Amino acid sequence: MEQDSGSNDNGSTYSMVIAGHYHESDTYSIARPDGMSDWLITYTLGGEGYFEADGCEQRVSAGDVTLLKPGTPHRYGTPKGEIWDFVWAHFTGGFMDASLLPPDALTIKHIEQQGLRERIYHGFLRILSDSREQGAYWHELCLGALREVLMLLAKQQSSGFDPRIEETLYLLAQRMQETVRVEDLARSVGLSASRLSHLFKENTGESIVEALNRMRIKQAALLLAHTNRNAAEAAHDVGFQNYNHFTRQFRKYVGVTPSEFSRQSAQTKE
Repeated sequence: MEQDSGSNDNGSTYSMVIAGHYHESDTYSIARPDGMSDWLITYTLGGEGYFEADGCEQRVSAGDVTLLKPGTPHRYGTPKGEIWDFVWAHFTGGFMDASLLPPDALTIKHIEQQGLRERIYHGFLRILSDSREQGAYWHELCLGALREVLMLLAKQQSSGFDPRIEETLYLLAQRMQETVRVEDLARSVGLSASRLSHLFKENTGESIVEALNRMRIKQAALLLAHTNRNAAEAAHDVGFQNYNHFTRQFRKYVGVTPSEFSRQSAQTKE
C-alpha cells in the first residue's frame, strides 16, 4: 500500500518522494476518509481503475493522469472484473511550482498523443529509479522528473491545439532531420493527408512545411551561434538537402543570410 509523505511523528514537514508501479486485481481498494498530507499523481498504463472524491466516482484507463490534492477525502482502486496497471508517486507540494498544481481536489487528464504518453511514462520511470536510490541528489532528480511531467500536462492544456496537431508537432520535432511526408504524418495521427493539412493550418496558422522549415531554421541558427559548424554543415544537420533552399528559408525566418548571421554571432562573442 502507498504511504503518505510530508510529515514526521512530530508534525514537521520534510521532503520525500515515494513512488511505485502496481498491477492490481479487483481486490485492490484504498480509502482515506481524511485525505493525505501530500499530493498523489498516478498514470494509468493499462486496464481500468476508479477514483472517488466529493461523492463522485470516475473511471481511469490507459493514458489518464490523475492528481489528488492534499486533504481530499477519497477512495480509489480497481473496478470489479478489471485489472489496473499504473504508476504512482506521492510528493510534497511545497517543493513544486504552485502554478503547475491544479486547484481542484481531483484532476483527471487524458493524454491522447502517443509521443506525450511516452514522455510522461519515461518521466515516471526516472521517478521510480531515483526515489529508490536515496543517494546524493536523489530528491532533486525526482522533483525534476515530476516537474517535467507536470509541465507536459500544463503545456497540453495551455496550447489549445487539437491533440492530433500536438502529436504532429512532436513528430516533426522528432523527425526534423529526415525527409518528412505529410502522408506518413497523417497515418501516424489517424487522419487523411488533406484533413491533417487543413486542421494543422487551422490550429497553428501555418502549413506543415512552414512549421518544419521554421523548426529546422531555429535549430540551424543555434548551431551557427554556439558551435563551430559552418552554414553548409548546419543545413545538412537539420535536414536541408538543398543549400540554396536553406539560404532562402534562413533569410525568410531570421532576416539575414546564414553567413551574415555567423559573422554577427562571432562579433558578439568578441
